[in-house]
Amino acid sequence: MKKFAGILMVGMLLILGACGGDDQASGAGEKETVTIGYFPNLNHAPAMVAKQKEMYKDHLGDNVNVEYKTFPNGSTFMKALASGDIEGGLVGPGPAMNSFISGVDVQIIGASSTGGTVIVSRDGSGIKSWKDIKGKTFISPRVGCTHDVQFETYMKNKGITSDRIGGSMKHVTGEPARYKSMFEKGDVDVATAPEPWASVMEKKIDANVVIPTSDVSFGETLPAAVFVTSSKMAENNSERTQKLIDAHKEAVKYINQNPDEAIDITINGIADITGQTLDKSVIENAWKRTNFTYKVNENVIQQFGNSSHNLEFLKEKPDFTGFVNKSFIQ
Repeated sequence: MKKFAGILMVGMLLILGACGGDDQASGAGEKETVTIGYFPNLNHAPAMVAKQKEMYKDHLGDNVNVEYKTFPNGSTFMKALASGDIEGGLVGPGPAMNSFISGVDVQIIGASSTGGTVIVSRDGSGIKSWKDIKGKTFISPRVGCTHDVQFETYMKNKGITSDRIGGSMKHVTGEPARYKSMFEKGDVDVATAPEPWASVMEKKIDANVVIPTSDVSFGETLPAAVFVTSSKMAENNSERTQKLIDAHKEAVKYINQNPDEAIDITINGIADITGQTLDKSVIENAWKRTNFTYKVNENVIQQFGNSSHNLEFLKEKPDFTGFVNKSFIQ
């Protein structure tokens, strides 16, 4: 009887061992995928550096397949986050705020950079200062996006508003990579330009800097891009979320320690997405207007939201309780 029991036990162990071997083989061939989103803008350089240096892959481990998806604007990015097409990534604070207020499950868990928004005018438009913008046409990536709010806040403080709220400025939208051609055609007079596109227009078509980064509203304090994910991801998969933000932090630190190489990576990253290879001198000029940091100031986020409400982009004054989660960047 004991002999039979021993044979039975050995048989069970062999079966279990075989099952375990099959599971491991199956698991090895079925990696889980994490998708990171970002834009072809200078403020999103940490994503390009992390991609090039495989930082997300290093932090997430061999059992995770890392993919990247790029977006032309914050609206499409936020739709992808809400639908689960991406797990997180970099987006402007404006679209993230609007989505949070609308009930979308999104949390800011880190910043990417500050600065980098420049207001430029078309050569020949006659616009040399903010006083000349009244009655002119300006362009931003989207209505109510980060750069739009920064510009319209500045102009409203000067007593000039857009036609959207009964003012004289005409507002159109378009991708920043197309700003240069729209200036050349004379379709628009002023651009709320995220870097490096402001520097591109300065160098290539003699665009004039009307409002520098240091002067435009929230120019040096508001995160120009933030790292976001869903609160569901942050709460239910905190270990993976921490690995994502650790990789992002590593990329930000790398940029600050190796600016020359980071500039080259950014040039190549933008070229891969837009087909435009930018001069290094252009990126170097844009780099001076950008401060790369992963730290978030939630007070500035609230101030920016209040300004969005004052400009009537938001119907109600926003409450950002629970929007910024700093636990992963401590």
